[in-house]
Amino acid sequence: MAKQRIAKTMKDQIVSAIDQAAELEQLYRSNRKAFEQSFRQVFPQLQDKPLAQAWWYRLTKPDNSLSFGKQSEWVLLIFLSLLAWLVAKVPEFAGLSEDLYFTRNISFTILPFLSVWFFVQSRPKPAFVLASALIFVLSAVYINMLPANESSQTLHLANIHLVLFLWFITGISFAQDRFRSTATRLAWLRFNGDLAVMAAVLFIAGGILSVVTIGLFGSAGINIEKFYGKYIAIWGAVSIPLAGAWLVHNNPQLVGKVSPVVARIFIPLVVLMLGIYLLALPFSGKDPFHDRDFLLVFNLLLLGVMALIFFAIPGRDDQKDEKGQVVALLLLAVLTLIVNGIALSAILYRINEWGITPNRLAVLVSNILIFCNLILITLKIFKVVRHRALLAEAGQSIGIFLPLYAGWTAVVVFLFPLIFNFR
Repeated sequence: MAKQRIAKTMKDQIVSAIDQAAELEQLYRSNRKAFEQSFRQVFPQLQDKPLAQAWWYRLTKPDNSLSFGKQSEWVLLIFLSLLAWLVAKVPEFAGLSEDLYFTRNISFTILPFLSVWFFVQSRPKPAFVLASALIFVLSAVYINMLPANESSQTLHLANIHLVLFLWFITGISFAQDRFRSTATRLAWLRFNGDLAVMAAVLFIAGGILSVVTIGLFGSAGINIEKFYGKYIAIWGAVSIPLAGAWLVHNNPQLVGKVSPVVARIFIPLVVLMLGIYLLALPFSGKDPFHDRDFLLVFNLLLLGVMALIFFAIPGRDDQKDEKGQVVALLLLAVLTLIVNGIALSAILYRINEWGITPNRLAVLVSNILIFCNLILITLKIFKVVRHRALLAEAGQSIGIFLPLYAGWTAVVVFLFPLIFNFR
């Protein structure tokens, strides 16, 4: 029943969006297998449409070659990477503290330029471009106007959460008005998973190139290490996300196959690691209720596992998922719920004993949101195991919560410093 419902919904969406190229592409990326099967069924009634004919050719004669896009995309990529490099070099040009600058402005070396890349590819309404630019500019002005108090909890929280908040804004740039759809939000998560894999590959390749280059010049008696690290390496670092986005955009049929494979390999390994960790915890002598540093590690572990779940589910193919893999995903969700429950209990205990602080309140609400989201995800995956739902429905539970996470990051960034008087 669940598969039939998903198939009917996909068919209806294809028919309604047949004249909208961008919407069809989003549907394809949200669930490629379901899209292909549904499109083949509805094509006879749409075959007089030029766009439908193009899609039929694309789906029936897939191109597995590597595409490097148009020359204009190359020019745009180089231009944006140079702008990102200039933003990263502001401390050197202006004589500012690099530590102070990058803790506040690391987001602005990557995310605004990714947004520009998405806008150029989709040609959105001017209102979206203006609103996005305004948010980035006002955020930059705001975060750099906060008092430079190294002991300020609200400053550290604002710096951390600003990255997440602007990541959500970049997601809206990715989809514009289609971001209201949970399928499009999942496409944004899937894109990030593919981008993370591609960026890792580019980073490794860039590292090897750097070592070889410095070694070759060194063997000739020319020491370029300082110059290379100061200029070339920084330019490469800020260019990798843009280059990764460019490759993912031009090669969805190739890059999209990597992330599910990575998830398929790592999910069982993480389940094993997390299970052993929880069994060993009572014998470790560590106590998240009284040990603040250990509670921090506990929450970092929770965020890492949640990120794996968030990026794994949107990248799964419902038609190919084996029951063992789905059971592993269910076990991971259950174990993550246990970790979240322990962390949430420890935070509530610390608030009861020592009162509210900005850090404790931020972590408390974040953990409550994650806990509620995990319950919905776990229930949906349990239904998948019992063949009463598809993983796409579990993905919808993630998509529904994304605006809630975005809203909370905005509260922490823009209201916490005022509420807690910048302490």
